[in-house]
Amino acid sequence: MFLGHYLVVNNSLRTIAEDGDAVVILDQTRLPKQTAFVHLLNLEQAAHAIRVMQVRGAPLIGATAAYGVALALREGIPLEQAIDVLAATRPTAVNLRWALERMRRVLEKSAVATRRDVAWQEARTIASEDEEANAAIGRHGSPLLQAVQRRPVQVMTHCNAGWLATVAHGTAIAPIYAAHEAGVDVHVWVSETRPRDQGLLTAWELAQVDIPHTLIADNAAGLLMMQGKVDLVIVGADRIAANGDTANKVGTYLKALAAREHGIPFYVAAPVSTIDFACPKGADIPIEERDAAEFGEKVSRCGTPVANPAFDVTPAALVSGIITEQGVFSAAGLSTIKR
Repeated sequence: MFLGHYLVVNNSLRTIAEDGDAVVILDQTRLPKQTAFVHLLNLEQAAHAIRVMQVRGAPLIGATAAYGVALALREGIPLEQAIDVLAATRPTAVNLRWALERMRRVLEKSAVATRRDVAWQEARTIASEDEEANAAIGRHGSPLLQAVQRRPVQVMTHCNAGWLATVAHGTAIAPIYAAHEAGVDVHVWVSETRPRDQGLLTAWELAQVDIPHTLIADNAAGLLMMQGKVDLVIVGADRIAANGDTANKVGTYLKALAAREHGIPFYVAAPVSTIDFACPKGADIPIEERDAAEFGEKVSRCGTPVANPAFDVTPAALVSGIITEQGVFSAAGLSTIKR
């Protein structure tokens, strides 16, 4: 299971895996300075891992929540109590709610005596399906990079939507990985993504597979687009409304506006589980407000009021296409997706 700094399952790099009665995660709060694994043994530890962002990225949050339910049932905690605890950890990422609702449906149909085993199997299935979906996102997104005439292809991304944000492969970075493996010369502009600097995680990932990349301050993105140094933008998503409005890490909206101004394609990559068909539009997506402490000690000491929204919403009109495991869709075409 352990190979150097990685979790390996069936020869694939994973961010989450089983180890006996425990669930093992890569503690992303310590990256990129240190790689460390954490064993989750109970519901509270699983909820804590999601809440403090030891695991992050909508697909990985959903898989961790599913395993959290399995851990809770092993403790003898009632199903609804477990779901309530996990659902309260992160309000914006729809995969959290999606995974918990799926666990509820499956477990309510199961005999009480078999629920623990069923919970583990269903969590295992959710994780495997995420791995497969993200690999397919890579396959469907890779042609978008291959179609660019310039070499190297200049791709810009925001936050971290690589394999660290999913069970495996990633979402926004999956097409980059796939194109790179196909021999396409790619360079990635990586926004640092304040205040938590998730762009450093993207840079760390890309360095592991020798994909050329450059870390930039978030506010440099518009200038690079103006200078003609960006061919396309690909970002992930924490929730996509039924009309195609997309919630992603705060700062995404500004990149979409700049891309539109300069005629640069702007793509969102996410599995179908990230599309909230019950949410009509972006204005209905709850935006998580995180602690001011994320701004750092200097800001905390000065006592200045801080607003720290974790996400913003990019209107569907600014999105060139949504890359899913079923293919690339326009916002209007989301209604044709198989659920």
